[in-house]
Amino acid sequence: MTPRVLVLRALGLGDLLTGVPALRALRRAFPAYEIVLAAPKELAAPVAASGAVDRLLPAAAPGRAVPTRLDWSGPPPEVAVDLHGKGPSSHRLLQRTGPGRLLAFAHPGTPEIAGPAWTAEEHERARWCRLLEWYGIPADPGDLRLPPPGAMSPAPGAVVVHPGADSEARRWPAERYARVVRGLSGRGHRVALTGGPGEDALLDRVLRDTAGGVPAGEDGGVTVFRGGLPFERLAALIAGAAAVVSGDTGIAHVAVAYGTPSITLFGPVPPRLWGPPPGTRHVALWHPGPPGDPHGREPDPRLLRIRPDDVLKALSDHPEVVRP
Repeated sequence: MTPRVLVLRALGLGDLLTGVPALRALRRAFPAYEIVLAAPKELAAPVAASGAVDRLLPAAAPGRAVPTRLDWSGPPPEVAVDLHGKGPSSHRLLQRTGPGRLLAFAHPGTPEIAGPAWTAEEHERARWCRLLEWYGIPADPGDLRLPPPGAMSPAPGAVVVHPGADSEARRWPAERYARVVRGLSGRGHRVALTGGPGEDALLDRVLRDTAGGVPAGEDGGVTVFRGGLPFERLAALIAGAAAVVSGDTGIAHVAVAYGTPSITLFGPVPPRLWGPPPGTRHVALWHPGPPGDPHGREPDPRLLRIRPDDVLKALSDHPEVVRP
């Protein structure tokens, strides 16, 4: 039977994409093993696009919690890897599968694991690569690009504006996104407005605030994609876009994965922890201040210090955004 590596990262799209460098390091380190990733079933398409995983094991829990169980079958994995969190709950979940080795950060609740120390002030991509390096597995935090999608963009050359976010703390006000849309349209840009599942009402608020400023519809200045695009179509849209404007959410990581110029708005979490890689292609807008609650119920004060003119200027000054 083919030996297996079980990896736990049962989180969202952005979490998956920041974990791609670590997943690829495991793929290189265990070329003859089956790499099984425990993650939400909705991520099957981006997991496949990573080229690092052989099989998805559906696993999820509300928020960022650790799943209560894994539907693991057959012999125990030869290696289990905790890319979910610092433990101990995620450690114990993997331990219940009986792995030959468990690669994870050290935690007082699981003293039998002699892993490296967890560092809170560390970029997410670098964190998991450092974990593997500690166990002797070379990993490159910059190995995060996805191959070009096979489909054509449904709105080639548009500036994608994504007003949604998982929490109110990271959701810039709809009326400010509307001002950005009006400004882009006024400069001759085609705009594609996107949202995730359950965010159609938010898209409608943005459209209402642009009323009279730009036309909407497939043939107008704004193309609206409701309902949450399947990943294959979303990937094609992002890969073929002139730029992407969003908050600190999964779409920003998709832009990085496909090398599309982006402007990302940060609030409670600083870019040094979740932001794009260095360089000119991806611009992070953020006002320094005390750490906020990324899961709060009100927009973070640092996020609200960003103005629509700041976003429009960042786009106009961007050296890689194609002008209309």
